[in-house]
Amino acid sequence: MEELISLNETLDTQVFYGVNNRNMLCLRNLFPQVRIVARGTQVKASGPEDELRRFADTLRRAEAFCIDHGTLTERQLIDLIEGNRPQEQQPDNLILYGQQGKPILARTEHQQQLVRDFRTCDLLFAIGPAGSGKTYTAIALAVKALKNREVKRIILSRPAVEAGEKLGFLPGDMKEKIDPYLQPLYDALQEMLPAQKLGEYMEKGIIQIAPLAFMRGRTLGNAVVILDEAQNTSIQQIKMFLTRLGIGGKMIVTGDLTQVDLPAAQKSGLRDAVEVLQGVEGVSVVNFSEKDIVRHPLVTRILKAYDKQA
Repeated sequence: MEELISLNETLDTQVFYGVNNRNMLCLRNLFPQVRIVARGTQVKASGPEDELRRFADTLRRAEAFCIDHGTLTERQLIDLIEGNRPQEQQPDNLILYGQQGKPILARTEHQQQLVRDFRTCDLLFAIGPAGSGKTYTAIALAVKALKNREVKRIILSRPAVEAGEKLGFLPGDMKEKIDPYLQPLYDALQEMLPAQKLGEYMEKGIIQIAPLAFMRGRTLGNAVVILDEAQNTSIQQIKMFLTRLGIGGKMIVTGDLTQVDLPAAQKSGLRDAVEVLQGVEGVSVVNFSEKDIVRHPLVTRILKAYDKQA
C-alpha cells in the first residue's frame, strides 16, 4: 500500500525534517516496515496498511506540533510517537521560534506590552530609543501572524530620509539606492525565517519591503503593515500611511523621537500622530525606555552620555 501525504505549506520543512534530515532518519528507524521518501512538502510512504496508518497519524501530529511550536527535535518526535507530552515547555514570553529553533522572546516589560496590545488593537505605536527591540518585536509579531494564517501578507516600510547623504549621489538603480535603508528589516526577517522560505515569500509578494513613498494609493488589508523609523515622516506622509489600513489589517508604527533627521522647522509626523490619536479606541501607544535596551550594555551608557550633553 502507498500513500502521498501533503504537508501544510506554512510548515518550516527545514525544522520539520531536522538538521541533516535527522527527524526523517528517526522516523525510518521507528517505522522500519515503512519506506519513506520526503521532498519539500510531499511525503511518499509505502508499507503494510496498519503501519502506514500509524505512520501517517504520527506525521500529522508532528506537523501540528512543529507549526504550533516552531520546533521539532528527535526527543519531541519520540514523545509524540509514544503518546507522551513533548518536553521543553514554551517560555511565557515566547513570540515564536526562529531560525534553527531559536526562541524569539519578548524580553522586557514594554516588549511584552506590545505583544499583549497586538492581540486587541489594530494600530500600535512603539516609541523609544535605539536597541530597545521595537522593530524586532514588531516583525516577530508579523511573522507569527503570517505563520498562524491570521494575515496573508507582511508589508514593511521605511521613509527614505537621508542622514547626511543624498539618494541621488549613491551608486546603482533605485532598488540599490533604497536597500541600505531597509537592511535592518531584512536582518530581522533572516533571523526568523529560513533563507529559502524568505526568498519565496518575497518573490510571491507575501512579504513586501518598500519605501514609504510606494504606499500611496494602496489599501493594505489582511496584512501586518510596519512603518519603521517613523520619526522621519512628515505629517502628510504618516497620515497617508495610516489611512492605507484595510479590513483584516494591523499596523505597527515604530520610531525614536530623539533621532529626527527632518529639517529643524519641520514637525515629525510620528509626534503629531501620537498627539492626535492618543486615547482613540483601537490605538495603542507603547513607550519604550532605556530599560528596554537589549543590545550591548555599552549602548545604554552611550545614550546616557549624549543625554547629559544635550
